[in-house]
Amino acid sequence: MSDIFSRIDHSRTADEVVAQIEALILEGVLRPGDRLPGERDLARQFEVSRPILRDALKALETRGLLQTRHGGGTHVADVIGQVFSKPVMELISTHRKAAADYLEYRREIEGIAAEYAARRATPDDLALLDRIMARMDEAHRTGDFQHEAEIDVEFHNAVGECAHNIILLHTLRSCYRLLSEGVFQNRLLVFTLPGARDELLAQHRAIHAAVKSGNPAAARKAAMDHITYVERSMVEAERTGDWQRVSRLRLKQRGGNQEPGRKRSETGAAARESGKAK
Repeated sequence: MSDIFSRIDHSRTADEVVAQIEALILEGVLRPGDRLPGERDLARQFEVSRPILRDALKALETRGLLQTRHGGGTHVADVIGQVFSKPVMELISTHRKAAADYLEYRREIEGIAAEYAARRATPDDLALLDRIMARMDEAHRTGDFQHEAEIDVEFHNAVGECAHNIILLHTLRSCYRLLSEGVFQNRLLVFTLPGARDELLAQHRAIHAAVKSGNPAAARKAAMDHITYVERSMVEAERTGDWQRVSRLRLKQRGGNQEPGRKRSETGAAARESGKAK
């Protein structure tokens, strides 16, 4: 965090501090929840007086970009995800067509993001993507699919950052927020399908390889193929879940009736034996 702020070269006004922090938020360098350095340290990095810094931070807080937590410092406000209000998120979670439209939208937009990423990713972008891919490999190796699913979202976020398009970046982040907040409950079921975890890992590796090699067409295709697979797998996971639910109910129902039937059969046999004895 301490290396992302740079000295103000001009008149050292609050407006210039505001503009620099705005740019860092817009470019996705500063994320919601990130804590800014302390006032003294931040003023030193900007090379401005503390009164100027306070004016800048106050202006950003008034506009809803920063928030001060009592005893907890100054943080980037939750400025992402406002595209989907809570009532809309609840509607999306309960309507099948909305979930299908969500994936359709993601397929197109992530194809574009991956294509741009392959064209524009810097060495530092690729270094970050390499680290995320290595962590995904490790989570896959240890069989922690919950953690693997979390890194999945982080990976797609990173590809969006590599695209270096501000609108794409924030639009995708608002989409991924629906995943991180559990709007699509059946998403994790995909990881339980036979062979799905291996296939998903291979798809992420294909996106990573295409972006890293600077192949826009391959990156776009890999990203879109991935979402198509997720779309198909979510439907299959849902159907499999329904099959399991129905099978469980059948077993419970028939298991419950079996014992009385057996008792009736045993009672009849006993009566017949009793009649013979007489």
